[in-house]
Amino acid sequence: MKRLTLPAAATSMVLLFSALPSWANEKVTVAWLPIMQTTAFYIAMHDKLFEKAGIDINAVKFENPNQIIDSLVSGQADVGAPGSAAGIAVLAESRFPGTFKVFGLQGGSIKYHRINDGLIVAKDSSIKSFADLKGKNMGQLPGIQWRTLARYMVRQSGLDPDKDVHMQDIATGLQVPSVVSGSVDATLSLEPVGSIAVADGEAKRALTNPAETLIADPFYSGVSLLTTKFIKERPETAKKVVAVLDEATRLANERFDQYRPVIADFTPIKPDQLPLVAQPYLRAWKDIDAEDIHSYQALVDVFEKEGVLKKPMDVKPMILNNNDFTK
Repeated sequence: MKRLTLPAAATSMVLLFSALPSWANEKVTVAWLPIMQTTAFYIAMHDKLFEKAGIDINAVKFENPNQIIDSLVSGQADVGAPGSAAGIAVLAESRFPGTFKVFGLQGGSIKYHRINDGLIVAKDSSIKSFADLKGKNMGQLPGIQWRTLARYMVRQSGLDPDKDVHMQDIATGLQVPSVVSGSVDATLSLEPVGSIAVADGEAKRALTNPAETLIADPFYSGVSLLTTKFIKERPETAKKVVAVLDEATRLANERFDQYRPVIADFTPIKPDQLPLVAQPYLRAWKDIDAEDIHSYQALVDVFEKEGVLKKPMDVKPMILNNNDFTK
């Protein structure tokens, strides 16, 4: 598979646009979720990279991954920040072809030493794997994406998700309290939930990166999204958004420790918990390669195997290309 044709360095683009006067700023609505995969967006906001590029951001926070995709499909948002649900985006694209373009991938990797997800249990729990969940309760993020992934991983562990495990949606901020209180026995959680659990000392990771183990390594459950409507109507502004988030992704990858304090401004992580926060695996548009696309395809294939997608779907056409800005 050949690498996609990608733009010049994002840094130079950001510098190019930084000279625009404030009155020329364009308004862009960005939907985002308070998870670690969204780190590049936090950095872009903190460092005022959008403002320097001549963009006024209307940042709309959601707690449910479905809501981000719904806001993009309905035209209420222009951009899905890094961390938008990769699987739900594909499901929406299958129903409304030509709606999205992907320009970034976020997740975790065992071989690259980056944590994305975990099976979270109480500190004194004997649960060590999905196989230990027979007859027990497990929570996951609300929405079809993590419900489907959870069912697949339970099935891969030899259990029937319809008979052996009681599965329920639990919002990000309630997952650790639910485990600690005993209302559920485990949660399949995205960072920073695992880091919060470890920092509080009342819960722990029974498994680290189960999706990377059972689905693909690296594993991408998050994507950065542009609507094609936004690209067609304001291509130059869309280019600026991509350039800013590519630059912010570079900063996140190269200077994560420097930017740790910024994470507390956007997520439930407390300042004293920041040293334990796991660094996510982030891929900028300019860096997406064949391995990344293969890994994204593996996630999409899970949705077909679980019957959520009715037929196979190729993710390659969803990846943003330079030509998309000229159509």
